[in-house]
Amino acid sequence: MGALREGENSADVPLCPLSNAENVNLLFKLYCLAVMTLVAATYTIALRYTRTSDKELYFSTTAVCITEVIKLLLSVGILAKETGNLGRFKASLRENVLGSPKELMKLSVPSLVYAVQNNMAFLALSNLDAAVYQVTYQLKIPCTALCTVLMLNRTLSKLQWISVFMLCGGVILVQWKPAQATKVVVEQNPLLGFGAIAVAVLCSGFAGVYFEKVLKSSDTSLWVRNIQMYLSGIVVTLVGVYLSDGAEIKEKGFFFGYTYYVWFVIFLASVGGLYTSIVVKYTDNIMKGFSAAAAIVLSTIASVMLFGLQISYWMNKFIAITYMPKEAREETMVKKK
Repeated sequence: MGALREGENSADVPLCPLSNAENVNLLFKLYCLAVMTLVAATYTIALRYTRTSDKELYFSTTAVCITEVIKLLLSVGILAKETGNLGRFKASLRENVLGSPKELMKLSVPSLVYAVQNNMAFLALSNLDAAVYQVTYQLKIPCTALCTVLMLNRTLSKLQWISVFMLCGGVILVQWKPAQATKVVVEQNPLLGFGAIAVAVLCSGFAGVYFEKVLKSSDTSLWVRNIQMYLSGIVVTLVGVYLSDGAEIKEKGFFFGYTYYVWFVIFLASVGGLYTSIVVKYTDNIMKGFSAAAAIVLSTIASVMLFGLQISYWMNKFIAITYMPKEAREETMVKKK
């Protein structure tokens, strides 16, 4: 993903060119954004498929917990590759993880908030169509923009603010959709689904900007930060498993209802989480939000084919609005080069 600089050998170069934000080129940023978009679209469709089965459903809390474990293992593996040898790897873990309880506590904040967000996403997708979920979830963009201004003291350009509110307007328009727009017959509670989305949006805005602030406020490796966050995330999600589904899990088992499709969803969530952290570090949360909006079109097309979703007039309008602010996205990318 990047050429070796003079005087370097392959053992000195991390798995991804992540040692210095200034050295990350535009092509790499676009690659990460593209992968994150594709993973997000696939994740939404796969997750909805697993949550609208007529069979007994798996426990979403256990899936979130396993996702945190896999992300931790992947981050440990990448850090080992990045450090180059076992001695430096152990020293890095000892110094930044085992010997830094304050840093672990600092990263426990987004872990807690992300755990709530992930569980709200499961709840929302159990009660909303995949495309409606994706569209409504884009309210995280104005929420994230506001958090960026308040928490990072940044100033957004007029064009960026216009694009943010155009996207928000599209979200409002798309909610006027025909009833019975899907062939999938499941018991759903749209009010509960939209309530869960509201909580997820607030969590996304705050946790994303908080994590970005932590990542960019020091030279600590991205993968060390991920390990710190996922360690606390595992603890948080285990508590959630016990409080939400403890009794049923004791009766039915931790992996009750798991299928190959469920494991596929967990895999997508894990990979998507790692790419999201890269995007946050080397662009920003607003760019991440606009990129995620691209997944709406992909998930909508898939929903038409898989779930019989009917594309309404307002859905078409929203898709147009989503892709109108192209100049604002390009402006953000140029500023981050």
